[in-house]
Amino acid sequence: MIKPISILLKSKSLVTVFLSFAITLVHGQSLPSFELSSEWKEKIESMVSDQKKTHVKKKKKLLIFSLHTGYQHWTIPHTEAVMQMIAQNSGAFEVTPSKDYTVFNKKNISKYDVIVLNNTNSHGDRRDLFWDIFNKDSTLSQQQKIKKAKRLEDNLIQFVRKGKGLTLLHGAIVMQNNSIEFSDMTGGSFDYHPPQQKLHVKLVDPKHPLVSSFDPNGFIHYDEPYFFKNAYYRYNFRPLLYVELDKIKMNRERPKDKIKYISWIKRYGRGRVFYSSPSHNAQSFENRKFLQFLLNGLLYTAGLIDCDDSPL
Repeated sequence: MIKPISILLKSKSLVTVFLSFAITLVHGQSLPSFELSSEWKEKIESMVSDQKKTHVKKKKKLLIFSLHTGYQHWTIPHTEAVMQMIAQNSGAFEVTPSKDYTVFNKKNISKYDVIVLNNTNSHGDRRDLFWDIFNKDSTLSQQQKIKKAKRLEDNLIQFVRKGKGLTLLHGAIVMQNNSIEFSDMTGGSFDYHPPQQKLHVKLVDPKHPLVSSFDPNGFIHYDEPYFFKNAYYRYNFRPLLYVELDKIKMNRERPKDKIKYISWIKRYGRGRVFYSSPSHNAQSFENRKFLQFLLNGLLYTAGLIDCDDSPL
């Protein structure tokens, strides 16, 4: 017997609803992606324009680097646009956006004062963005690929160690994820993340100037709560934001820590580093307080905000 079309459609609809519900249970609550549009940029710009200007004698040269070889975050163009707006509106920066890896050549990188790494995820088990780039060159031997990749990584590390600034946003911490030197510089390496979900992000010290834009009780945020390894467990940084682990929905065994830091600042040599795991979603930029937080972090790495950056 052939079922009426209406019954078949109804059955398919029920299956779709069930599958959507099952996926939500497994993967958590995700926010919808959307294309970067002029309307959205105008919305963000209207909020950024209210931010206080920073008066400097000479503008800092800022590089926003947005190349990825691994996971492609849909927020990459949004994050680049937002950071460019924030930096330019502040009056403190001359901005150069780029996806050209040659900016990390010794001669080129020396032109800049601060680098923003925008979701620069690397690929596969090796987790080395520079190696990923040279691995595509069939004219190079394996040894040459490794040597060239290491040289660019060393240039970045020396850039910070000698007194420049580095801001890493969300997936940027994965860029050189198996490099202990990179982990030492940034404050940790990516381990894994539970499903995307609603989080209550709390402030480590509500009186710290970099988090002054937030309510003392923190804020509600939808994101992937990143967990870290390697240098993270030395806690050689000044934590800014954290989440409580007993409130996190897990898809594997729950860690023994009670909290996870998701943003921090630190010194590395004579340089400064700011890391913000928030955010995987461009909707986060629609929060004025979060936009101010990103500006504060950027100004810190440029040496334009002095604050306590000693480890707890």
